[in-house]
Amino acid sequence: GPRYTTRSPPHSREYPTYAESNMPTDTSTTPTPLTDLNLFAGLSRSELRAVQRLMTPVRVRAGRDLTREGETGREFLIIVDGTATVRRQGRVVATLGNGDFVGELSMLAGVPRTATVTADTDLTVEALNRREFASLLDQNPRLARKVMVGAIRRLHAVDHGPAD
Repeated sequence: GPRYTTRSPPHSREYPTYAESNMPTDTSTTPTPLTDLNLFAGLSRSELRAVQRLMTPVRVRAGRDLTREGETGREFLIIVDGTATVRRQGRVVATLGNGDFVGELSMLAGVPRTATVTADTDLTVEALNRREFASLLDQNPRLARKVMVGAIRRLHAVDHGPAD
């Protein structure tokens, strides 16, 4: 008879260690729409659709590390729902929430992760690999500028301590 091949979704790829592929989806809370996140403010509907196609939603359980200081980074992550703590050399330097992103330094410059980011709550994040991240920046100059500013602020904080 005919042979059927199951096609995996266009975005299926190996999930990183922090991902919970079998985490129950809580339907009582609707996820934050991208338009509500500062990073995506000002994008048109078609730009948002293009952005959405590049991203893979990932659930992360509370207590998991999204990034580990000193390790090679392979993704850019945008927190859509939940909070996370940023530690540098064991010291808490920041708390992240909806719309905050991590991993841009590794993606832009290929430098190792500059901090360990740990999920405080169960998180929903949007993940982009290096190629998807490059497309995101190429397609959206305004968004690229926000990411660059975030990267520069972070580098400044690494050098000088967090700006208060």
